[in-house]
Amino acid sequence: MCGITGFWQPAGLAPDAAQAQVRRMADTLMHRGPDDGGVWVDGAAGVALGHRRLAIVDLSPAGHQPMVSASGRLVIAFNGEVYNHAALRQELAAAGKAPAWRGHSDTETLLAAIEAWGVQAALQRCVGMFAFALWDAAQRTLTLARDRLGEKPLYYGWQGGVLLFGSELKALRAHPAFAGEVNRDALALYFRHNYIPVPYSIYRGIAKLPPGTTLCITQAQAQQAGTAALPAPQAYWSARQVAEEGQRNLFRGTEAEACDELERLLRQAVAEQMMADVPLGAFLSGGIDSSTVVALMQAQSAQPVRTFTIGFDTDGYDEAQHAKAVARHLGTQHTELYVTPGQAMDVIPRLPALYDEPFADSSQIPTFLVAQLARQQVTVSLSGDGGDELFGGYQRYFLADRLWRGVGWLPVPLRAALAGGIRALPPKGWNALWRVGAWLLPRQYRYANAGDKLHKLAEILAAPSPQAIYRRLVSHWNEPSALVLGATEPPTALTDAAQWAQLDDFCQRMMQLDTVSYLPDDILVKVDRAAMGVSLETRVPLLDHRVLEFAWRLPLALKVRGNEGKWLLRQVLYRHVPRELVERPKMGFGIPLEHWLRGPLREWAEDLLSETRLRQAGYLDPAPVRRMWAEHLSGQRNWQYYLWDVLMWEAWLCHYSR
Repeated sequence: MCGITGFWQPAGLAPDAAQAQVRRMADTLMHRGPDDGGVWVDGAAGVALGHRRLAIVDLSPAGHQPMVSASGRLVIAFNGEVYNHAALRQELAAAGKAPAWRGHSDTETLLAAIEAWGVQAALQRCVGMFAFALWDAAQRTLTLARDRLGEKPLYYGWQGGVLLFGSELKALRAHPAFAGEVNRDALALYFRHNYIPVPYSIYRGIAKLPPGTTLCITQAQAQQAGTAALPAPQAYWSARQVAEEGQRNLFRGTEAEACDELERLLRQAVAEQMMADVPLGAFLSGGIDSSTVVALMQAQSAQPVRTFTIGFDTDGYDEAQHAKAVARHLGTQHTELYVTPGQAMDVIPRLPALYDEPFADSSQIPTFLVAQLARQQVTVSLSGDGGDELFGGYQRYFLADRLWRGVGWLPVPLRAALAGGIRALPPKGWNALWRVGAWLLPRQYRYANAGDKLHKLAEILAAPSPQAIYRRLVSHWNEPSALVLGATEPPTALTDAAQWAQLDDFCQRMMQLDTVSYLPDDILVKVDRAAMGVSLETRVPLLDHRVLEFAWRLPLALKVRGNEGKWLLRQVLYRHVPRELVERPKMGFGIPLEHWLRGPLREWAEDLLSETRLRQAGYLDPAPVRRMWAEHLSGQRNWQYYLWDVLMWEAWLCHYSR
């Protein structure tokens, strides 16, 4: 796991000045790679590559980057891990294409594979997570690439006739050609989703490379910088095609056979991702996903696996007790930390620099804290992310599906009337009623904030289609182009029907859309920046592409049953952990943000949300923000997530406007 950066100035470079410049860019990524750093420059070609290394595999100087291939033709700056690189070395040897190996790093293996088979064919053979920049001296081409699911980040774009690229925006900012003009249209997308989706970034002219793609730029194209657009990224793997092909070729075995196959694939993924020459552990929340990963780690380890969790002394936000019970059963070496509100809030000033562009998933705070805890003992930590998207774990999947089946046939005016009836009682009133009748409800419906959920239900009742219901469910600000002055929402994977997978079932369509939007742009961004902020590598076995491809071959009934998702994944877990230790309502990984905004964070928030500040900045209409803030403070509504979106934007703007 590392940080990469670089630039291409087609007119040519003065080598000494270019080395100093790319080193400054790479040094902004020191947190991603504190162990070593390097630069490589071809002044005549105008190419400069920079690298910061977090040494995980082959700790010797043989793993130093940027790395030149054995023939001298290719140079790479690589971030990530190729888990099957030992098998690739065997395949290269069998084909008579193996070079004289200098070390045992996966970077050297990848270079040899690309030289033997080409970029696309090599990547299709790779199992891993990665982003890289590759210069081909023979072809005079620069190739940028990103892993299939988007675990590792990569930004790029022309700025003043220079092509800039890097793992994080801070590396691009360090180049004098960087302009830094805020993209108001992307800002509108941020307020809808609490993140900025691929391919956009907060800056005009800077894009994110989509997962599963490469971007190859020729010298002729580079020389046309400013007069011609970059070529479109080319897919070497497609989540959409995997979903469609999987549903056309459904698994036909028994439930027991499906469980056996899923466990086999997960064991394989976990075993490969335990490859490291440094201490390794895992995050453990005690939920289905992380418990499955840890159980399969411990089943394949001769020593107790190191596991980490954090807890809060606040009802409804503490999973540490459940994690401890799972750890005790599995026999892991478990570490837990109960975090005080002060410790959690101390993270907030670090968030703008840590996430580098506006990002407002508030679970970013506990994610950073558990990464910080783990880094005290290990350099690599496995995570359970991805299970919800692959196996139907989010409640919105079956609730939205049931809602559409139940009321979609009703005329829109009647649905609007039902919505009005719900809104007639404020959220506080619904909360009180829910508490009184909670004992009559199934446990998955015993919400602490039922009023807010019912008011959100009222907002989606009049939706004209299943897709509109889904978009509303995953939206924060429903009309962000009215909030952001001068903005128009650009198309995304959620609004462009041409990008949608052709799937018959609404539930499956939601899962597939989450896989190409919420998963890479929220969940994986959150984990990557939080962990790399403390120089910790995270790995996600559930997102091994072979696991995902099998998951899409499963009939929906093996994922969702009744009001419960992840049915087959649970069956694998029950082979290792008693059902009673993990069966409980999904809690999430949150913080008591609602109460903090009315209490210890109130003064900080009031400053950022002041009408004067908002008007002077000139990006947002202050009126709806001030209304929500007043309603939140009075307890009339819980607007915590909408307000957190604004607060993280204003904190980012303040940080980068200095």
